[in-house]
Amino acid sequence: MARRKRVEGPSPEELIALEQGFATKPASNPFAVPPIAQVAAEAAAAADPLPSEARVEAARDRADAEALRAAEAEGRVIARVRVSEIVVDELTRDRMALDREELDELKISIRSNGLRLPVELFELATPKAGQGYGLISGLRRVTAMRELYGPDATIAALIREPADAAEAVAAMVEENEIRAGLSHYERGRVAALAVGQGRFADLDEAVARLFASASKAKRSKIRSFALVHEELGDMLSFPQALTEKAGLRLANALRLGFEERLRAALAEGRGVDAASEWEAIARVIEEADAGSRLAARGGRPRKRAAASGGGQGPREGRELANGVVIRHERDDAGHLIRFEGAGADADLVERAMQRIIDLFGPAP
Repeated sequence: MARRKRVEGPSPEELIALEQGFATKPASNPFAVPPIAQVAAEAAAAADPLPSEARVEAARDRADAEALRAAEAEGRVIARVRVSEIVVDELTRDRMALDREELDELKISIRSNGLRLPVELFELATPKAGQGYGLISGLRRVTAMRELYGPDATIAALIREPADAAEAVAAMVEENEIRAGLSHYERGRVAALAVGQGRFADLDEAVARLFASASKAKRSKIRSFALVHEELGDMLSFPQALTEKAGLRLANALRLGFEERLRAALAEGRGVDAASEWEAIARVIEEADAGSRLAARGGRPRKRAAASGGGQGPREGRELANGVVIRHERDDAGHLIRFEGAGADADLVERAMQRIIDLFGPAP
């Protein structure tokens, strides 16, 4: 059989010693509570005393507030702005003039049915005499509201935040292109003016960004009308009446160096209407067209017979520091110096001719 071990309890003296030992040892956390009490406290703190319907409504309000803040940041909230607070010409307008008949029709519509579409604005970095917004699109609507109800009238507006002025101009052009369409001259004019104001680095960038959805051929035509505005914009009285064909012919004449003759013709016989204005420059345009047809003839160029003075065709060109290439040629009429390249314009040729005059002296 296994031996049994006798278990003896502590003596009274040992019990007293144990109790004294526990009493002298401090508790690890005098404020500790049972785990179940902690769970109950946390549940009570997290509990929402509102009824379920109120909690649903509060959640909906929070979602609506977040959606509103996002819409405001993206410019999708319609605000009411006084007409007097809007600077309509902060951006160069693509439209040169408002059609009076169309404006009167819009006023009748607003008076009968109210304004159906908001205008687009952007906040000015520096307000001007109480005017804190620049106009992106909606010139006719702002004008109609001012004429109907005065400068204190309020108008529905979307407040945009364009990245820069170039983006704002592009938005204006895009809106007019879609809604009503710009004339050929207006497209070229707004591109040229945007470059002149420093919105874009050059005309190619301006046309590419302002008319991003246009085809390559259309952008080429816009650049031609921009040239017309740059060279003759101060002389033409009826530029908006230029058809596409007429404007391209005029641009071709300018590229061929007929600028001075065109300006002289316009200065002498400025017409009272578009037809008479075109008639004043028609002869110069026809001469330019004739020159283009001669230059565009196909086939291998014929060799010129050597004249007694030693006739010669085009020689190899010499490139100048400004990128212009000059060539010496000779035909039956005499010697020619041809200027080629983007920098070859009427001013360059005039300065070159003056240098030649200074070299040899004027005729007695």
